[in-house]
Amino acid sequence: QVQLVESGGGLVQAGGSLRLSCVASGNIFNINDMSWYRQTAGKQRELVATITVTGGVNVADSVKDRFTISRDNAQKEVYLQMNALKPEDTAVYYCQAVAADTFTTRPRSYWGQGTQVTVSA
Repeated sequence: QVQLVESGGGLVQAGGSLRLSCVASGNIFNINDMSWYRQTAGKQRELVATITVTGGVNVADSVKDRFTISRDNAQKEVYLQMNALKPEDTAVYYCQAVAADTFTTRPRSYWGQGTQVTVSA
């Protein structure tokens, strides 16, 4: 099994910044794409950004000029730098990874437990 643990959420005023981190642990064979999603009550989970193992990125248009995704393959971590935050960025942010464990070596999707980001006006 692979576990993902997010950190870095919190309360921030509009215009402020936060940096989310997510670390993978467990019986990891390899990790492929890593992503950040977000979800607000009553809405579907939304893809925010994805980064491949070689560093290719895809960022949602709604945050493209403000959010940056990065990763440290050696540390098995992915980050989301969020700048110029807006109240509409308020959500629970989830880390997701496509990874294989050492038992099956078959890749599958894993999710973290989520971290709350609240942006006040």
